[in-house]
Amino acid sequence: YFCLSYLMRVGYKWYYQKRIIPKNGRSLLVIAAASDMAELRKRIEDGYWNSYRMAGLILSDALPEGDKAPLQIVADYAGADDWIRQNWVDEVLILLPPQKEVLALASAVASMGVTVHIGIDYIRNMVGAGKKTLEEIGGYNVLTVYWNRISFLSAALKRGLDLVGGLVGCLITAVLTVFIGPAIYIASPGPIFYSQERIGRNGKVFRMYKFRSMYQDAEERKKELMAMNTMKGFMFKADNDPRIIGSGKDGSKHGIGWFIRKTSLDEFPQFWNVLKGEMSLVGTRPPLIDEWKNYEKHHRARLAVRPGITGMWQVSGRSDITDFEDVVRLDKQYIENWNL
Repeated sequence: YFCLSYLMRVGYKWYYQKRIIPKNGRSLLVIAAASDMAELRKRIEDGYWNSYRMAGLILSDALPEGDKAPLQIVADYAGADDWIRQNWVDEVLILLPPQKEVLALASAVASMGVTVHIGIDYIRNMVGAGKKTLEEIGGYNVLTVYWNRISFLSAALKRGLDLVGGLVGCLITAVLTVFIGPAIYIASPGPIFYSQERIGRNGKVFRMYKFRSMYQDAEERKKELMAMNTMKGFMFKADNDPRIIGSGKDGSKHGIGWFIRKTSLDEFPQFWNVLKGEMSLVGTRPPLIDEWKNYEKHHRARLAVRPGITGMWQVSGRSDITDFEDVVRLDKQYIENWNL
């Protein structure tokens, strides 16, 4: 049965293309620019239009000397509408930038009752980076550009994972607080937890929580320590940051501050942010407001998803990466290729 079905399908396909299409198939006229001939030829050779009876080709400009069109050129661009009016054409495919005269030609052809297809590849290329799709927004047909779009099911599963992970993380944080809290207070009297405004998804400001690993005047002293910054770009990182609890004057690293930073235990209160929906288990690290204000356009792309406790930067050698552009590259890699 399989062999018979396959042979019948091949036979019908040959008969359809050789007998039915030339006499009764949909007649397609292509209007394009001379620069599109290589791509047009490839698509014809690959069989994209085998289901059409090709009426011919009209070029908006002259072919370079020596070049040959993959279809018969049937008319000049200026007389395209007149040729269509007097010949068998069911559909017209226009592969030209959507300029005023092109849209006028499309309108004239459509007024004759002929189906018109306007290529959007030019619009896609004009928009630039990102993935594109056609959809309807508020009654308008639009071209939507996005880095990565996930289905409702995938988004729901990711949020469900965050809820479970956030709940478990908060329980672990409560246990850790019993031991870490007193150690922080003894070493540096003051709040056990530290909160700071950070930039979340697409610029939304939220308050992120941590176990306090620095002295209380850390923010005021940051400007004095900019010369110690080991990161190139819009992030601050110092190998021997004296603001961390337990830092010795000789550059030694000891005490509860260095311990919880080295083991990343200071990050555990962020599970509360995950539970609230401000962060995710995996994403991109949320920047400080001062850092965000200095971002260039391509840097902002890393804010296209909900920030995470961990991400591509962390698992790709956080301590070894000293260039902010590498951080942005890894974040973009995560956003573009995200899957469950």
